[in-house]
Amino acid sequence: MGSSSSSYAPKAIYLDVDGKVQKVVFSRHCSPCDIKELLCSSSNIPRNTAIMMVDPEGALVSIDPTMPTNSPNSLYKVVPLSTGQLGEKEDMFQNVLSQVADQFSRAFRINELKTEVTNRLAMLEKRVELEGLKVVEIEKCKNDLKKLRDEMTSRGGGRVNCPCKYNFSDDGKKVTPRRDVPNYPKYTLSQETVEALKKPTFDVWHWEHNEMLSCLEYMYHDLGLVKEFNMNPITLKRWLLAIQENYRNNPFHNFRHCFCVSQMMYGMIHLCNLQEKLTLTDMGILMTAAVCHDLDHPGYNNTYQINARTELAVRYNDISPLENHHCAVAFQILSLPECNIFANVDPEAFKQIRQAIITLILATDMARHGEILDSFKQKVDNFDFTNEEHVTCLKMVLIKCCDISNEVRPTEVAEPWVDCLLEEYFMQSDREKSEGLPVAPFMDRDKVTKPTAQIGFIKFVLIPMFETVMKLFPQIEEIMVQPLRDSRDHYEELKQIDDAMTEAQKKKTENMSLGGKKK
Repeated sequence: MGSSSSSYAPKAIYLDVDGKVQKVVFSRHCSPCDIKELLCSSSNIPRNTAIMMVDPEGALVSIDPTMPTNSPNSLYKVVPLSTGQLGEKEDMFQNVLSQVADQFSRAFRINELKTEVTNRLAMLEKRVELEGLKVVEIEKCKNDLKKLRDEMTSRGGGRVNCPCKYNFSDDGKKVTPRRDVPNYPKYTLSQETVEALKKPTFDVWHWEHNEMLSCLEYMYHDLGLVKEFNMNPITLKRWLLAIQENYRNNPFHNFRHCFCVSQMMYGMIHLCNLQEKLTLTDMGILMTAAVCHDLDHPGYNNTYQINARTELAVRYNDISPLENHHCAVAFQILSLPECNIFANVDPEAFKQIRQAIITLILATDMARHGEILDSFKQKVDNFDFTNEEHVTCLKMVLIKCCDISNEVRPTEVAEPWVDCLLEEYFMQSDREKSEGLPVAPFMDRDKVTKPTAQIGFIKFVLIPMFETVMKLFPQIEEIMVQPLRDSRDHYEELKQIDDAMTEAQKKKTENMSLGGKKK
């Protein structure tokens, strides 16, 4: 099980790259795949190339966090595997393509799609052959196959280009968890972990899905929600499993993001002493909305849904299509008796809880950011915890804070999330370009950088919102607001370095051009 006290001390190795010494530094908690990508990048080898690493004597060195360190006098060398060594992968990939085509043929008896499937699979196979089985091209082909499968699923269910998983038009069809028995092991959390869970510094990258499920289960027990709502503990386990199963494996909007938002909510409840100011029902609403807020997110935002006229956009009349969908999936799960954590709640009370959860999840649509924050600003100076409207507005702002709170966390925890978000953005913008749809500049891989992506968001969205909350809860300044200011300064420094390098390159190019003209 992960430990929140694990050392962040980096590890360094030295490479021979074209006769030059290249130092590579990585976290001891990196996966072997992450380290391989880093080695490829450092050695000017295309990403995802199959590689091996040898020492000066030619002996193989294992590529994982436990690899022995070396010195600049005893350099390792990264060697790409030859295409001959990839022959087995080629056979495997061709076999996968054949199986996929065969499965499509059996599963979908749609004559008008048969030719399309055959042609597109043939095109993909030809591309793999022509590109010499470059691993990066294999990944692109796999993505194309996934996209094709999604499109066929959409057509088979009578949809219009909707990348979403569930078709609610199927009468009586329910969201059913794939694992009915609560089979994740029960972890006993150490006192150190229990305390760390309450803080924004908690490292969310050290935990497997089963461990995150146990942490969420602990939060519900610790806050007194199991007792307050008379939840069956086994039902709580089943519900959490169903929640996990209904988050997709997107780069950003996945179950780990769900856990991040829920853990930050749990932390803010403790940090702001909300147990003393709000009811246990409010606590249950906040936590459950956080857990459910991005259920079945397809990886493409509302702008895409609306511009592509997907079934979700049509269904919800272009009004927060994704957030409405998250709510619908949440209550589809709760409609299953074996997953209904509110089964023992009075029907009238459940009605109010349901409406409150819907209100909070819909508040996570960033299109409503200005409206919600302005409403809270009008109330914060004379905030009244006995005023229902004031409390509802506070809860909306709290879930918004938690939803976009990654930059509150330490740099080594926050920065990987930026990469995940940009990867998801780039996937969307690539699709928008291929479909002839408008592309937002901040999602275009040809225009955006990490500093430019973060500086404006931190300065004009995060800091103003958290500083407004700070008026009501001054204790968050040191733990939440100051890290945001530090993060802003960090990315502004990175941007200055990028700008200086760009300017230097520009001058170098100009000088070379002038030198050529003089000759």
